[in-house]
Amino acid sequence: MPTVEPVVVTPDAGALASFYADLLDAEVVERTLETGPAFAVTLQVDGLRLTLVTDEEVATGDPGRVLLSIGVEDVAAAVGRLEDLGGTVLARPQDMAWGERVAHAQDPDGNALNLTQPL
Repeated sequence: MPTVEPVVVTPDAGALASFYADLLDAEVVERTLETGPAFAVTLQVDGLRLTLVTDEEVATGDPGRVLLSIGVEDVAAAVGRLEDLGGTVLARPQDMAWGERVAHAQDPDGNALNLTQPL
């Protein structure tokens, strides 16, 4: 069954996570890099998840700072389907250190997508 999780790219995931945790009374359920500045922070509130990812070079306020991370059973198959449906693959599936296979893509309107599957 597919899942959809919003991911917000920000210059400082830790700071933005604090904002959303306070604003939404959300719980931090995952933090990637356990010490030092966070690479990613996932918050959960009422069964919904929001992940914040650090990219120090991203300009705030620019379009393209938000992407959809879509969990699928088979990233390679999903990439093929995405292309068939008019999407664009930006990076083919890669195995990541945090235990996921990830492909970077865009929908037909140019919105950013990550297709992910657990390893």
